[in-house]
Amino acid sequence: MDTFLYQASIYLAAAVIAVPIAARLGLGSVLGYLAAGILIGPVFGLVGSETQDLQHFAEFGVVMMLFLIGLELEPRALWAMRHKLLGLGGLQILFSTLALMGAAMVAGQTWQVSLAIGLALSLSSTAIVLQTLSEKGLMQTGGGRASFSVLLTQDIAVIPILAFLPLLATGLGPQIGNDGSIRRGEEAAHGGGHGSLSLVEGMPGWAVTLITIGAIAFIILAGIYLTRPLFRFIHASNLREMYTALALLIVVGISFLMTLVGLSPALGAFLAGVVLANSEFRHELESDLNPFKGLLLGLFFITVGAGINYRLFLASPGDLIGLALLVIVAKGLVLFFVGRAFGLRKRAHWLFTLSLAQAGEFGFVLLAFSRQLNVIPAALSEKLLLIIALSMLITPLLFILYDLLSKRVTDPRTADEEPDKIDEQGPVIIAGIGRFGQIVNRLVRASGFKTVLLDNDMEAVQLMRRFGVKSFLGDPTRPELLKAAGIAKARILVVALDDPENTVKLVEYVRRNYPDIHIIARAYDRHHVFELYQAGANDIVREMFDSSLRAGRYVLERIGLSEYEAAQAEQTFYAHDRLTIRELAKHWIPGKPASENPAYIKRARELEKDLETALLELAEQKDHKSS
Repeated sequence: MDTFLYQASIYLAAAVIAVPIAARLGLGSVLGYLAAGILIGPVFGLVGSETQDLQHFAEFGVVMMLFLIGLELEPRALWAMRHKLLGLGGLQILFSTLALMGAAMVAGQTWQVSLAIGLALSLSSTAIVLQTLSEKGLMQTGGGRASFSVLLTQDIAVIPILAFLPLLATGLGPQIGNDGSIRRGEEAAHGGGHGSLSLVEGMPGWAVTLITIGAIAFIILAGIYLTRPLFRFIHASNLREMYTALALLIVVGISFLMTLVGLSPALGAFLAGVVLANSEFRHELESDLNPFKGLLLGLFFITVGAGINYRLFLASPGDLIGLALLVIVAKGLVLFFVGRAFGLRKRAHWLFTLSLAQAGEFGFVLLAFSRQLNVIPAALSEKLLLIIALSMLITPLLFILYDLLSKRVTDPRTADEEPDKIDEQGPVIIAGIGRFGQIVNRLVRASGFKTVLLDNDMEAVQLMRRFGVKSFLGDPTRPELLKAAGIAKARILVVALDDPENTVKLVEYVRRNYPDIHIIARAYDRHHVFELYQAGANDIVREMFDSSLRAGRYVLERIGLSEYEAAQAEQTFYAHDRLTIRELAKHWIPGKPASENPAYIKRARELEKDLETALLELAEQKDHKSS
């Protein structure tokens, strides 16, 4: 018991310390877990041989992750994305696997080992790439959407790959006995499976096939017809923990059933997730399982890091780093040509190529599974683990390279399409016609005023034209486009761009060159407000402020205030917030987080007390009138 508590403390402490540091540095949680494992294993030697046993338990986190991925993938959504999934994603996996397989065979490996290596290294890091794309605001760009499609394909592809790998096993794959029965794994090698749990042990091939199909059919039918009565039964108990127990039972039970019929637990979990994707209990399942999935996956990555053979790395660091770079270059070339074939250009093309060039966390899973099946020798598996980890550690450098390249090329949405010739001018120019810009445009036009709409998103421009609203394709930050739109004669410029950096850039340029125009700008958050304030915007609207304020007023109305009293509170808050923005702008320092600015924090606290005082005075006035 003491040993268990000691080991648990070491693993948890390593995760709690290393992962937040890695996240703060922008390296992602996966690299944080790997670093934690390396520190407690190879560096300080705080954990030992129990790591491998713990890794088998932690692999259940992968099963949970695939179940949750299945919950996110409604069959209709999968069908709608079929072209990108099968095209971009499918070709990337195919050609990357073949390229890396060929390299392994040139190095002297058998075709079975080479194919397993190619499959393991062809998958990119979902955790690192998605987190980095979100942090940099690149998810909605052409390259970001293409990268997401490939990652989604890779996540789905893990299922058939896990099912396929046992076929590459040398000596431990399914074998046919003299009586026509199928014997699996260690049974075939040692003459039987004494005490092993299996529904297909010793059965003829046709019976194994029927039982396997029956198990899959049972999962689908149970997901459709049994989950609703089960959840109602649990709901009647009024015990919150029973929901968690049921969620765990679903995943564990399905995994056990898949094991009984000789299939991958991950396959059954993913299938069940897809079946339940349209269920009303989907969000309940997600919220119950996410903490377990996160901890178990984190534990899995820690054990991978702890199990890395540092002596092997120190023996030939140059070779291993070179092999990691070779993997990145090989995958990068495949991604470059696949992206070009599917019409990606310029920034989107480079983002797609560089963001997915590393190997990923699923490679650890596939290597561990391949090693367990004796597909890949243990010594080679350790070397491959190091190569994957090194390629993931290089990923932040690839995004830095993308940032440098993106400054040298034009935006892909304007590179593929020539800007429209602007033949209209008006008193109001709206730059950006997303949800925000569309509402502004509808209100202004419906009130009888002419607007000129600009956007560099071809899809948005075409959508507006379908509804009979004339708009022009082009980058609103380009001076010649603004000039053609009549910026010199316009009275108002509305900046409604999605990119905060481009918003500030446009406001600065217009204020510097056209000082008399009134600029109304959309801000992402309070710090963006300060940037726009310094850039010269006249009116600044935070994206969520007005809608949040209105929601707060509804809360007050339903909790006991009259409509008039709630409206007064809303107006008081609104006026105070405008004052707060002006006051805090005096203390705001560009590039310095507010949490590290004592003067900013002090003034914010003073202003918050003033707000509380103002609202309390309103309440006292209400009580005084009622008395």
